[in-house]
Amino acid sequence: MQRRLFTEFFSQGKLEVADEIFAPDHLYHNPDTPEGIRGPQGMKQFVVGTFRGAFPDLQGTTEDQIAEGEKVVMRWTARRGTHQGELQSIAPTGKGVKVAGMVISRSAEGKLVESWEVYDTLSMMRQLGLVVIPGPRLLVRMLVGQAKKLGARLPKGR
Repeated sequence: MQRRLFTEFFSQGKLEVADEIFAPDHLYHNPDTPEGIRGPQGMKQFVVGTFRGAFPDLQGTTEDQIAEGEKVVMRWTARRGTHQGELQSIAPTGKGVKVAGMVISRSAEGKLVESWEVYDTLSMMRQLGLVVIPGPRLLVRMLVGQAKKLGARLPKGR
């Protein structure tokens, strides 16, 4: 069920799959949506508004999947996606991204009832050119500067 969700709903954009897979009261959690997203319709809006609209060519791969009882854990990679539409108020950059993430889903009566997902948002923003991560030289200069400031605050003579 979770593999179908990722392949058909997320990667291929087949929105009708949401009605088949999510329970009407499904609750989705991730750090970007602290209030959660509810039900199949909420998931459709989230996937289209956040991912398929911004990265219409997005393709994902299931890397690992482990199931125990009513829960399934899946590690995934969105291997290809070009930023062609607005992403949370960010204008299209035309840049490609590769993003990794994990999702834990709980099912009951053949449908997903709750999901917890995290993905590497920092890496995605860096690939889009929106976040700069300092290289080794800049990082060393920053650390030396902080050490000097700290040293000036320590008592002398030790």
